[in-house]
Amino acid sequence: METEKVAGLAMARPAAVLEARADGSRILRSPRPLGKPPEHLGAWLLRGAEKHGERPFLAARRGESWREASWQEGAAAAAGFGEALLELGLSADTPILALSGNSLDQALLMLGAHLAAIPFAPLSPAYSLQSRDFGKLRHAAALLSPRLLYVEQVPPFIEALRALDLSRVFLLTADPAPPPAAELGALEVLTLAELAGGAAGAPGRLLSRAAPGPATIAKILFTSGSTGLPKGVINTHGMLCANQQMIAQVWPFLEEEPPVLVDWLPWNHTFGGNHNFNMVLAHGGTLCIDGGRPLPGLIEQTVNNLREIAPTIYFNVPAGFAQLLPYLERDGELRSNFFQRLRMIFYAGAALPQDLWRRLERLADQELGRQVAMVSAWGSTETSPAATTVHFAIDRAGVIGLPLPGVEIKLVPNGQKEELRVRGPNVTPGYWRDQKLTAEAFDEEGFYKIGDAGRLADEDHPERGLVFDGRVAEDFKLASGTWVNAGSLRVALLTAAPLLQDLVVCGHDREELGILAWPHLDRCRAFLAAPEAGLAEVVAAPGIKAEIEAALGRHNAENPASSTRVVRFLLMEEPPSIDRGEITDKGYVNQRATLECRAGLVEKLFGAGCAAASCSERIQWDDSQLDWSQRREKDEQGIH
Repeated sequence: METEKVAGLAMARPAAVLEARADGSRILRSPRPLGKPPEHLGAWLLRGAEKHGERPFLAARRGESWREASWQEGAAAAAGFGEALLELGLSADTPILALSGNSLDQALLMLGAHLAAIPFAPLSPAYSLQSRDFGKLRHAAALLSPRLLYVEQVPPFIEALRALDLSRVFLLTADPAPPPAAELGALEVLTLAELAGGAAGAPGRLLSRAAPGPATIAKILFTSGSTGLPKGVINTHGMLCANQQMIAQVWPFLEEEPPVLVDWLPWNHTFGGNHNFNMVLAHGGTLCIDGGRPLPGLIEQTVNNLREIAPTIYFNVPAGFAQLLPYLERDGELRSNFFQRLRMIFYAGAALPQDLWRRLERLADQELGRQVAMVSAWGSTETSPAATTVHFAIDRAGVIGLPLPGVEIKLVPNGQKEELRVRGPNVTPGYWRDQKLTAEAFDEEGFYKIGDAGRLADEDHPERGLVFDGRVAEDFKLASGTWVNAGSLRVALLTAAPLLQDLVVCGHDREELGILAWPHLDRCRAFLAAPEAGLAEVVAAPGIKAEIEAALGRHNAENPASSTRVVRFLLMEEPPSIDRGEITDKGYVNQRATLECRAGLVEKLFGAGCAAASCSERIQWDDSQLDWSQRREKDEQGIH
């Protein structure tokens, strides 16, 4: 395989084959054949125990120190759990439903389930800890019919557990002194210590007994439920192993140095739970489980962890980088440790605003005197997740790379865009116990309909990759018939107006565009020099309104097309709701769900009586220097 260096890393030379079809669709694929992956995830765990032995595999903070499990210890503990799960009577038909978040114990339990060929279903903790009606939790539990529920500690989950029918269900916990079963209505409460009795298992013996294979279900991961109730996506061992084989072929540097990750990304999502966790598993690396999150009061845990552990690859979502960057910019000691052995920065989950990209580049240059590879990928829970990956130099966000070996991307004309569809060994066979949803998810050729749009970065050179072009369902037309690319406009506006935390674009069948936006509380407090200001005070502050209006006005001066200029805005106090599907626990705001839930605010935004405390007046911009032909040309830029 031909390779080239990207910021010092060996990566596969970019190559692609583009096939045009008579029906107007196109197929983009890699010319490289897919190598043979292992048949199940347990093969990597077994190899790691034999080959890496005492190397740290998993680590999690425990007070001021770290609790660690070596590869050998982790494999033995996982096998012990797996053997005990089989003795409890669990099987491929009785998944484990995990309600709590990432932890070392949960990792070992999940690996034990993989060895024992028992499906593992980690659910967003927000459905238990932040929900008011427990609707999504009840739905997931009813769909799975689990034989065993896992929670790290029982007390935070008591209300959620009481909302479920726990008859004939084991409740498993790491809590050494859980409440009695009668208090929860559970048949039996077990602790992890009781489950395996502290005995180490034999991974090879368990694999022979359970015999997982490529078609064996490893996980059931639930979608965010942004378009209805969460769907249970089947993730087989074959899917997940194929995806890591694909990634390894385009990132051969992974074999040169085992990855060391400091990672908070939740395992109930495919990014953290499949892409990152399995990368460590496949390459004999070390995963330091970060208990922090990109939220005030929790980002400090991430910062403290990064002061102690230097990652070789750093994975995050744009909201995470936005929270971390101020600490890196003002703390030289943190910055030095963060970049000490960093080889790559990877973002996913949403487009990275260009100002964050530039700030990361400046820090790398300041600390190292050179750039670190900055890359992304694209895919979904249904694609393991990576369908495309960047393995060449890029200078801005938006490029999502090329199809991985074995993956085919179909580009299908859809309105003014090309819809992307995926086929390959990394694609799910369907949804758990839902044949109707499964049938609807695939086209007549077996391509998974992911719902995203994309375009070639260069029509004459397909090897330069695909550019993400938004969610097909989020784009809309103005009353004039002009299409609005809501995804790219959102990123541009967040870059232009840093006092905004996030926003949704409004204007379907309207004459002009507006936005509903949440202010960035910390930045607004700093702008007002009022560190104790609350959200209501920030929203009502004339200075905040004026600064955001000025920022949007500058954006409009550079982007005066009707599809890109924002004429009004409204600041909101109520945060996005996870129950209503407005936001995921990774911080992705669902545009369509938010607009549906806040239809009244949309009417207020476009109404004549918009409150001065929270709405803008019509934003003005100066186009007096443009003659009529220039103004018309710019106005038509958004029409495809």
